[in-house]
Amino acid sequence: MSFLKFIIKNPFRRKTSAILSIVGIAIGIVVIVALGGITEGLVDTFEDTIHAGGADFQISGKETGDSAYGTNTIDASWTDKIANVTGVQEAYPIYVVLTSVGDDYMNTLIGIDPAGTTMADISIKEGRIFEDNADEVIMGEIYADDNNYSVGDTIEVNREDFEIVGIYETGDSSMAGGVFTSISRVGELMDDEDSISNIYVKVEKGVDAQEVADRIDAKYGDNITTITSVMEMEQMADMLNMLQASTWAISLLAIVVGGLGIINTMLMSVFERTREIGVLKAVGWSNRKIITMIVGESLVITIVSAIIGAIVGVALCMVLGPQIGFTPLFTPKIFIQAFLIAIVVGIVGGIYPALKAVRLPPTEALRYE
Repeated sequence: MSFLKFIIKNPFRRKTSAILSIVGIAIGIVVIVALGGITEGLVDTFEDTIHAGGADFQISGKETGDSAYGTNTIDASWTDKIANVTGVQEAYPIYVVLTSVGDDYMNTLIGIDPAGTTMADISIKEGRIFEDNADEVIMGEIYADDNNYSVGDTIEVNREDFEIVGIYETGDSSMAGGVFTSISRVGELMDDEDSISNIYVKVEKGVDAQEVADRIDAKYGDNITTITSVMEMEQMADMLNMLQASTWAISLLAIVVGGLGIINTMLMSVFERTREIGVLKAVGWSNRKIITMIVGESLVITIVSAIIGAIVGVALCMVLGPQIGFTPLFTPKIFIQAFLIAIVVGIVGGIYPALKAVRLPPTEALRYE
């Protein structure tokens, strides 16, 4: 029998002891894998929530001006410049003006690309989104209710007739009374097709929005201003850090508990095999070979535990997750971490018993019954 086969088979000569050790360590691996899947799922869900709907931040003019936001308008070419900044997923310009809408002498008219309406954090309640460059508008449900407007009605905007094709709802009170239409039509109405008020920016998933905003400021800060929700970004970063830290804390606990368990198991193994180890030393086995044998047996137990624990951890999450409305996410990093922990536990747990084994004098070990 080769030395490797001897190491692989030896731990299972004492089946009860081996099974108890495997179960104990496997429980720790189950916790690591399950918690890792839950954490990654929470992080993914959290990022989806943060980055869903409204923009992560906005770009506006640098100086005070006469736009609806109190800043000067900026050239429409800034949209392409911002879209090309590293970390930016989407950039949509908006043109906000105060003009006559319906019976109101002055009301907020917001021009945006139809595809960018999700960046404005609005959702259609009735009807549909307006088409690009069409004489169509959508309006907030509060404004529609207050003025008895419905989908299909006609409304006059800056002395031109537009069809109301949708009613939207929003959690942003500043948008609830507004009217949206195509940004190209607003430019035509204002006779200023090359200007915009703001740019909605959404960053790529997993990218820190504040870092992207800082990058834009560093590159273009002399001409434009980024408007960010710093508190929300800091809270997101804190939450993600806390979730990641909890995974490492449990992993550390698993190392300690698993290490103590395997040390105890291997010490018992050495104690029970005192005479056998004495024979091996008497026939010429070196201390290095005996240490390799003990540590190798320890690694066999922990790796088997890692395989079983990983399978059980994934199975539990996949079965229980949908029942509680949660979708776990398993990445290669989780399994690499679990197996690295198992290897560390195996090495640490085997070294001390191995050192105890090589310190046994062969003559005394042979007399041991």
